[in-house]
Amino acid sequence: MVERKIHTALISVFSKEGLEPVVRALDENGVSLISTGGTADFIENLGLEVTRVEQITGFPSILGGRVKTLHPAVFAGILARREKEHMDTLEQYQLPPIDCVIVDLYPFEETLAAGGSEAEIIEKIDIGGISLIRAAAKNFRDVVVVPSRNFYPRFESVIKFSECKTTIEQRKELALAAFKQTTAYDMAIANYFNSDDSHTSLNFTHLENTPLRYGENPHQTASYFGKPRECFRQISGKSISYNNLLDIDSALRLMSEFSDDLPTVAVFKHNNSCGMATRPNVIEAWKDALRGDPLSAFGGIICSNTEVDLDTAIEINKIFYEVLLAPSFTREALDFLKQKKKRILLELMGYPVREKNVKSCLNGFLVQDEDHFLHQTGDWILSTRSKGELGQMEDLHFANRVVKHLKSNAIVLVKNRMIVGMGAGQTSRVDALKQAIEKAENNNLSLEGAVMASDAFFPFSDCVEIAFSAGVNAVVQPGGSLKDKDSIDFCNSNGMAMYLTGIRHFKH
Repeated sequence: MVERKIHTALISVFSKEGLEPVVRALDENGVSLISTGGTADFIENLGLEVTRVEQITGFPSILGGRVKTLHPAVFAGILARREKEHMDTLEQYQLPPIDCVIVDLYPFEETLAAGGSEAEIIEKIDIGGISLIRAAAKNFRDVVVVPSRNFYPRFESVIKFSECKTTIEQRKELALAAFKQTTAYDMAIANYFNSDDSHTSLNFTHLENTPLRYGENPHQTASYFGKPRECFRQISGKSISYNNLLDIDSALRLMSEFSDDLPTVAVFKHNNSCGMATRPNVIEAWKDALRGDPLSAFGGIICSNTEVDLDTAIEINKIFYEVLLAPSFTREALDFLKQKKKRILLELMGYPVREKNVKSCLNGFLVQDEDHFLHQTGDWILSTRSKGELGQMEDLHFANRVVKHLKSNAIVLVKNRMIVGMGAGQTSRVDALKQAIEKAENNNLSLEGAVMASDAFFPFSDCVEIAFSAGVNAVVQPGGSLKDKDSIDFCNSNGMAMYLTGIRHFKH
């Protein structure tokens, strides 16, 4: 493990968001700071010492800032190997070795997306910054590169606990992230110059590229292309994994349907909500969400639609979980939760708003509209003589929103706005229902008076028969089967209520 101590850092960034703690950590460890223009002003305003790059190059920023860092005095310090010949050359020309380069590129994609003029877009093509990133990444054996603001928190945590030393593994990992960043940036520019309004193609290279530790399994490499800050801000914890992101996405998509509801907490495992409850306060919502399936909750993702307080945080921390996501945390709750350094705490900034769903398939992609259909109980068709009681209508609405976000074939059983059993990803709907009933029984949860929701129609009456035997007396399902009448007749014969929505929610 070859460690390198950071003695001198060059900082030249567009976005200063999140930069302050990084700069302060470097300064506290005696690192000499070199910077440019607005970044240097930012550092000086923090009351810290900084050397302006023109003091190193002996050359001012010219051409309206187009040329600032493009100078041998800068790039020699970055590219020099820490060996005698190169170090002697730097000493001969009195040039400082630069051990760390922190860059955040001009917002080319953002300017393009905002409808900037051609002149504005061209001016946001970063030249000096991308050159700095490439140079530092090339010399990763001796230099650490931070290629965008996405990596500020991660870099800060590294230097805080290592006295500003980095390992070869850390530097190489960041170098990989840097080259992915420059590739995505260059591709966005190339696509702009190659744009043709008459041609539409799948392209995500204009999005931020965040390398992940690995994919679904450790032997798979992975990256995330997107804008995570639109959905959440990471407060603490280890870096977010590929599987974490999939669960977070599933959690936010379901919770978006409960965003204006009473306090609601959901527990997710493998993209499915294994526990969920709505209650008058968040601690009750958490306790009943957990009660729905405490076994599956181990190692899961927890999502709340409301602020997490200290009492709730103490209860949540009694189990092992990967991620806790909420719109806010009280100061006391945050101080308590942050004691476990690896647990990921996320502040909810907004819900996903994508219009298209994209999946790789064979040698290409499948693209479809997102399933944004919002159910209103007033639009459902009552197909039976019996009606759901008021409380049951609330449960049916709750259940139908939940089952929409479970993997097919899916069944959810709900009682008092709480998941009491669920079955998902089964090859038959009967198996999904049996799984849901078994979960309820294993967790000592009564199904008397519970309701059932299905993501697709019942081809036979077997599901309503099994559900009735377990205690369920109200059902919501899409309908549309040639044998809908069989299920309806059974419900009528046994005093069950059944509502048909007309909307299927397959989720493969």
